[in-house]
Amino acid sequence: MSNLNVVAIIEAKPDSVDEVRAALIELVNATRAEEGCVSYDLSESLAAPGTFVAREVWRSQEDLAQHAQSAHVQAAMGTVGSLLAAAPAIHPLGAGIA
Repeated sequence: MSNLNVVAIIEAKPDSVDEVRAALIELVNATRAEEGCVSYDLSESLAAPGTFVAREVWRSQEDLAQHAQSAHVQAAMGTVGSLLAAAPAIHPLGAGIA
């Protein structure tokens, strides 16, 4: 079975960028320690500051689902939920097309 690649896009409200950035940075190490996490990288867009992009690789869809329900993700979303411009956009990716 091949790994599941995911891109998550999280956009902070303009007046909440620093708080969202801090909460997301805190989430990184806990996520990387999850058993099903192959890799997890977090970046901030240079073109749109306050827009964060997580590039994730999971062993399986089940591991991604467990991640979404983990205590650290639930705590982070509880902290930043009202500080986001929209709900996080989670994009599981299919096989490469080119």
